[in-house]
Amino acid sequence: MNSRDLRKVFLAVAAAAFFTVAGCSNQATNQATNQLPAPVKKAVTAKPASKPAAPKPAAKQADSGKVVAAKAPAAKPTAKPVSAKVASTKTTPTNFVTVPQGTTVRAMVSDALASNKNHSGDSFAAILSSSIKVDGKTVIPKGAHVNGRVVTAKKAGPAELTVTLTSVQVNGKSYKLATEPIDRTGKAPKDAGDAESAKPEKDITINAQSHLKFKLAKPAKLPAQIPAQS
Repeated sequence: MNSRDLRKVFLAVAAAAFFTVAGCSNQATNQATNQLPAPVKKAVTAKPASKPAAPKPAAKQADSGKVVAAKAPAAKPTAKPVSAKVASTKTTPTNFVTVPQGTTVRAMVSDALASNKNHSGDSFAAILSSSIKVDGKTVIPKGAHVNGRVVTAKKAGPAELTVTLTSVQVNGKSYKLATEPIDRTGKAPKDAGDAESAKPEKDITINAQSHLKFKLAKPAKLPAQIPAQS
């Protein structure tokens, strides 16, 4: 081959070698570029959250231990109330009647009384065995409760038992009575014919359910028109 042809071959080989080297270099550059780590993004610093709005002051709390009742709205009446006429109960004034002195009061004792058991000042219960009337009108009905008192109670020398009435119960209230005392003594009767009956009695006894007859020693002011008691 002549020098000109050699020169052309040499240039062609050189050009091919250059392009080959340039291509490898570009490929290596591209691979290196692809293998580089992705750029780190700068962290965005979060802005501090705004302060929460201060809560509005609540209404004044009720004192501890006290319960505040909520006021409920008053309900409006749907209809006007019907006015009902209420019958007025008038209190009837109590009329009093004066029972004159000397009026007979008959009573039946509830329990037995004895000179050797009872003492002066003891009280006893009884009931009226007949009604008390004034001018034909009943003032105290039969069966009314009365109270009595033992005036004297002696065991010997001779024995003696004296009783009297002190009050009467009328419509749940107590009214004073003053009666002449009934005196039972153990003295021997003057007309005793033998020695046995002339001996004084040792004890005086008023049996239960015994009927006694008293008389008012003073006038008694008592309510009139008392309904009969059961």
